[in-house]
Amino acid sequence: MRGTYDKIKLDLDLQVGFMGEGPLLEVPNARGIVDNVNRVSQALRSVGATIAYVQYKLDADEPHRWGSHYDSMTPDAAKRIRTAFSVGKDQHAFCPGLDVQPEDIIVPKRRWSAFILGTCDLDALLKAKCIDTLIITGTTINIRCESTIRDAMQMGYNVLFEQDGNATRDNAVHNANLLNMLSSEHAFPWRCCPR
Repeated sequence: MRGTYDKIKLDLDLQVGFMGEGPLLEVPNARGIVDNVNRVSQALRSVGATIAYVQYKLDADEPHRWGSHYDSMTPDAAKRIRTAFSVGKDQHAFCPGLDVQPEDIIVPKRRWSAFILGTCDLDALLKAKCIDTLIITGTTINIRCESTIRDAMQMGYNVLFEQDGNATRDNAVHNANLLNMLSSEHAFPWRCCPR
């Protein structure tokens, strides 16, 4: 990408279905990143950056069947997840305390990565806004965030991720994932924003 470009902060899957107490996909550690996520958003807004919330959703009429994912679950678990992340359900909503502003952009996605063609319009939105740098925060860094980070990098975006603005179910897994990503910085152009 060449020319005049801008940056965007992407907040991935900061929803009740991951951050609330009791959901099937609960990530308890994610509740502790909300203040960090908000602080970074506020700082970036103050310098004119765009903030986008990428929101996981599932539709009964999903146009791209994800059989390999759902076929590995029990029918009950697959049904519970599909129901939980349907638009309008409690678990689909953003987590309480998240500083979502009217000018922020909401981008629905239907896969772990926000860059899977036909399941999220993020790439088209970024190109339309001439954005080439992504600052990533979110939940399940080892699955959802990392999938988005790796796909974005392969599509030519500059990627930064806020280490205290990402979380997963277990601190050891979170730290191992950060080490894995940091150890491959020489091969992949992403950067970790330290504490």
